[in-house]
Amino acid sequence: MAKQKKNENQVAQACAVEPNLLRRRTNPSALGFKSTAELDPITGLVGQDRALAAVEFGVDISQPSFHLFVLGPAGAGQTEAVSSFLKKKAAEEEPPSEWVYVNNFVTQHKPRAISLPRGRAGALSKTMIDAIDELRSSIPAMFESEDYQARRRAIDEQTHGSQEEALAALNKKAEQESIAILRTPLGFAMAPTVEGKVIKPEEFNEYPEAERKAIQDKIEALQSELETILKEVPRLEKERRKRVRELNEELAQVAVHGALSEAETAFADLPAVTEYLESVRKDLVANVALFVSDGGEGEAVVSHSVDIEQDARYRRYMVNIIIGDDDSVGAPVLEEDNPTLGNLVGRIEHLSQMGALVTDFLLIKPGVLHKANGGYLLLDARKLLTQPFAWDALKRALKSREITIESPGEHLSLVSTVSLDPDRIPLRVKVALFGDRTLYYLLSALDPEFSALFKVAADFDDTMDHTEENIHVYARLVAALAAKHQLRPINAAGVARIIDESARMAADSEKLTLQIEDVGDMLCEADYWAGQAGRKTIKAEDIARAVQENIFRLDRLREKAQESIIRNIMLVDTEGSHVGQINGLSVLSLGKFAFGRPSRITARVRMGTGRIIDIEREVELGGPLHSKGVMILRGFLEGRYAHDVPLSLTASLVFEQSYGGVDGDSASSAELYTLLSSLAEVPLKQSIAVTGSVNQYGQVQAIGGVNEKIEGFFDICNARGLTGDQGVIIPKSNVPHLMLREDVAEATSKRKFHVYAVKTIDEGIQILTGVPAGERDSESVFPDGTINRKVEDRLIAFAEARRRFGAREDARQGGEDAS
Repeated sequence: MAKQKKNENQVAQACAVEPNLLRRRTNPSALGFKSTAELDPITGLVGQDRALAAVEFGVDISQPSFHLFVLGPAGAGQTEAVSSFLKKKAAEEEPPSEWVYVNNFVTQHKPRAISLPRGRAGALSKTMIDAIDELRSSIPAMFESEDYQARRRAIDEQTHGSQEEALAALNKKAEQESIAILRTPLGFAMAPTVEGKVIKPEEFNEYPEAERKAIQDKIEALQSELETILKEVPRLEKERRKRVRELNEELAQVAVHGALSEAETAFADLPAVTEYLESVRKDLVANVALFVSDGGEGEAVVSHSVDIEQDARYRRYMVNIIIGDDDSVGAPVLEEDNPTLGNLVGRIEHLSQMGALVTDFLLIKPGVLHKANGGYLLLDARKLLTQPFAWDALKRALKSREITIESPGEHLSLVSTVSLDPDRIPLRVKVALFGDRTLYYLLSALDPEFSALFKVAADFDDTMDHTEENIHVYARLVAALAAKHQLRPINAAGVARIIDESARMAADSEKLTLQIEDVGDMLCEADYWAGQAGRKTIKAEDIARAVQENIFRLDRLREKAQESIIRNIMLVDTEGSHVGQINGLSVLSLGKFAFGRPSRITARVRMGTGRIIDIEREVELGGPLHSKGVMILRGFLEGRYAHDVPLSLTASLVFEQSYGGVDGDSASSAELYTLLSSLAEVPLKQSIAVTGSVNQYGQVQAIGGVNEKIEGFFDICNARGLTGDQGVIIPKSNVPHLMLREDVAEATSKRKFHVYAVKTIDEGIQILTGVPAGERDSESVFPDGTINRKVEDRLIAFAEARRRFGAREDARQGGEDAS
């Protein structure tokens, strides 16, 4: 017994993790400064050489389909870092051209897009406003001038004179023939006269028939001449209007030429603008009546003041500036936080008038693609994909290199009102999408167009190496974060504690987290507690307070879970020994907070057909990874024990009091220990919890959440009272990941708690049972009294019992057949 106890102690001591490996600590004196006020804050990307090279390549390459997808964890500061990088580069580039939409005087529903050099779109718009404002004064003045009035009267008099002369001649002829031409409300009428007086009808009827017929013939002849004269009236009126129009156009040409001459001179170097101004000139001349009111014959002057840009009569001559009209320097760098279809490619707005929706080219609104044209556009991939039609619209724009303004209503055939089909604007932009790795790989696999357009992946790392050189770089990063958030300086001890917490966030003592947002939040909280304490600098205790308070705000569920164990509602033993029972460890993640929780795992065995029953899987509570881990146990048993006989056991494994899903293989080593304990009928120490996966060769493999798991069991043991026998068995490969809490590391260094790191199941079972695992000798036999010998003997016994049972069943079946 003494020899066995000594062997047990040797194995436990050999597997015990050294206290200095439980939590890596940074020496403040090695940092070489008293506070971050002495440091030069670092700028640019830290520890992201791969991502930075990808961003530089994606930005510099001129091929149109080499857009960027920036992938990495949330909170790593990718957007801010890439935006800062792009702004520096964009500031050295030429600003892009400006674009305007103008009226298409030939096809009204297809507004024209015109490109202008930087700074000239606003000038064109102002020039057109000034021209229309000038015409509002000059045209009415011309129409009121003495010259125009005289020429207009001459035209009218000439037309009216011709009509009156013809009627006067006809009237004279009628008088000579004793016929009167009378004007009535219904037109002209004729009647015979005697001595200038109209003969009454009853008197006329008394005339001899021959005389009446002669008078009627005269009247008919005169009516024929009158009809000829009256038929000439429309022709003469048409001629009059033509001559008036020519007169108006003659004056309008002079006024319009004067109003547009400044614009024609200023934009003579731009053929597209010159062509547009010519179409404006023609339309102004043709619609000169817009500048006069409708009083009488439309000749009165509009004298009241109006807003030219809003006046419906003049909107057709305005200029809609889509891109430009600002004082920005260099190429644009824009980020769209709400990438809807309209915000992305622009939209056409409508106004309600008289119950109908109307629109024009001035209601075309630019999207972020217009605003970023010639520069860089940053978009959140997840937000983009959740907006209807936006993702497809972006791909179409990038493929065609044109911006097409689309309406969701048109896609769904919901809008029946008349809309516009504006010219497409050429697109030259570099797009950077931001998203996590899962989203990137899903898009790569499921959307063929994605890989054709976003060919540059800038993969931001989660961590950087924890080296002496990088510690000093990280200190400068901390100084930069303090400056960004306008925080108090941080002393050397505080920076050292931040570096330690950074390694803990990375869950690796050899790494430092690059989750810059989380580090910044911790600094902001520490600055608050330093202020509460009245300090001018942030110290290590402020960092510790910030960490503790953050946990306190989030750990209500952890407290409830631990309370249920301490009150024995959830059964977890921390003392004594039991056969087929062990404390496994799991991690619960709730948002950014994760904690470990021990769970009882039990196993029962008996003779059977070699089946290991995973109760969690049978009731559909176990995930595929957990089921895989259980199936590996069968491979281990078959490969190690009783090779000459079939595996003849039935075993059941279960997480006791588990009412939710179970997944992952980190409990597979604990499950194997319980199986071996049940088979060997040797009790396991309940003071030691276990985590780690196992392969078919009995090698214990690394798992995640090792710090949370150790701390979860420590908290239960500490609440019940540390005995010095309690501890946790972890995989040897997880030792570099240890960054335990200060209280756990301190208790372990004082041997009140233990952390054992094992490579194999044999090492772990010996710590848990105090019995040697045993290795096969030269005759391939395990030594007596060892765990492996007990397990193999039990399995052989099961096989013999199964053989005997089978023989009895065969004999019974044979007897029944004979009878």
